[in-house]
Amino acid sequence: MPTLMVSVSGIRGIVGDGLDPNTLVKYTSAYADFCGNGKIVVGSDGRISGNMVKNIVIGTLLAKGNDVVDIGVCPTPTVLFNVNKLSAVGGIQISASHNPNEWNALKLLNSKGEFMTPEENKEMLELLENADSNYKKWNELGTLHYYNDGLINHMNAVLSLKNIDVEGIKKRKFKVLLDCVNGAGSYVMPQLLEKLGCEVISINCEKIGVFPRLPEPIPENLTETMKAVKENNVDVGVIVDPDVDRLVLLTEKGEPFSEENTIAQAVRFVLSKTKGDVVVNLSTTRAVDDLAKAQNCNVFRSPVGEANVVKIMKEVNAVIGGEGSGGVIYPELHYGRDALVGTVILLQQLLEFGGTMSELKNEIPSYSIAKKKIEIGNADPDEIVNKLIEKYSSAKINTDDGLRIDLEDHWVHLRKSNTEPIIRCIAESDTMEKAENYAEKYFAEIKELI
Repeated sequence: MPTLMVSVSGIRGIVGDGLDPNTLVKYTSAYADFCGNGKIVVGSDGRISGNMVKNIVIGTLLAKGNDVVDIGVCPTPTVLFNVNKLSAVGGIQISASHNPNEWNALKLLNSKGEFMTPEENKEMLELLENADSNYKKWNELGTLHYYNDGLINHMNAVLSLKNIDVEGIKKRKFKVLLDCVNGAGSYVMPQLLEKLGCEVISINCEKIGVFPRLPEPIPENLTETMKAVKENNVDVGVIVDPDVDRLVLLTEKGEPFSEENTIAQAVRFVLSKTKGDVVVNLSTTRAVDDLAKAQNCNVFRSPVGEANVVKIMKEVNAVIGGEGSGGVIYPELHYGRDALVGTVILLQQLLEFGGTMSELKNEIPSYSIAKKKIEIGNADPDEIVNKLIEKYSSAKINTDDGLRIDLEDHWVHLRKSNTEPIIRCIAESDTMEKAENYAEKYFAEIKELI
């Protein structure tokens, strides 16, 4: 059965098995109809299938009469930034994010340089039925422009952020081990760090678009990177996923800083400079709540997904937000997860802190998260979750996205998958043993309901 995943952020699939030319034309056509007249920014994360996908996407947009600004291989946040910078009506990033080599995707943005809202996505999907019409005549086609300053625009804006002391960071001369998994980060992260005066030791930063390991930046995929951090005696390990919206860090000992702590330390830094509301998703660490409480600030939680976080950030005018998977959203620059922003915040934080990454980690409230899933076969996931909501109705719960239960010594988030017969479980407590035990406890309750 062909693999194609359709979500609020766009479409994703295996090239040649779900993500084929006909599908690309169909969705790009509907997207062009949604955007209307105007220019559309297009970028890609550099993976091997990117040129094939991009040629089809650009050709379709031109046939619809849209002008296309091709900014080349670049991070997803670079496309977001340049949609605003260039006053475009939309943007498409060709990237399957942390998925392996055989995958690719279209990430679809609105005219604000943000991922579509659920309402906008619904409007676009309703245009699919007639998407193969409204092509323009030969003399009404759009024009293609190659724009080489997209990366420079983004990088310079990051370096100009308030509260970032570029000269101070330069003087500190951080030694950084950088791993870009041969993706789009290879085109900008070394330059960014060098502009910050860092001594950069690069691994997996070849511009070849073939991932040398599984690209999701989780500890089990980073054994060689951890080893390289220790061997090179660096201050910090910086790892990005292929499209550079997720930032994962390693301590000077080559140990995980924890992807959850990427957003936690960013919250800690930003709130120390600017008091305000924080927004994270329901699966993000409780450390964020502790850090915000210490600054007398509020935390709001959204359903999982960048567009959902951004929606609430705008509603409450949050000063910082993100997701526990290593995504930092700093509206001072734009409303999107951005590893470039996360990196400069981290280096500024380290500069002011004066200690090591390990010592900085010890300053952040310590929790452990277990992320698991349970097969439910033909059982109805909504019915299972609804029964658990009823069971825990007297507890502190949130039902905006499945069920999150907050208790004194742990929390758990249970949510169905839209693509597999499973329920995902994220449980957090003060030790990994407790977190895993709680996950198993809830799994036992689910099994009784199947």
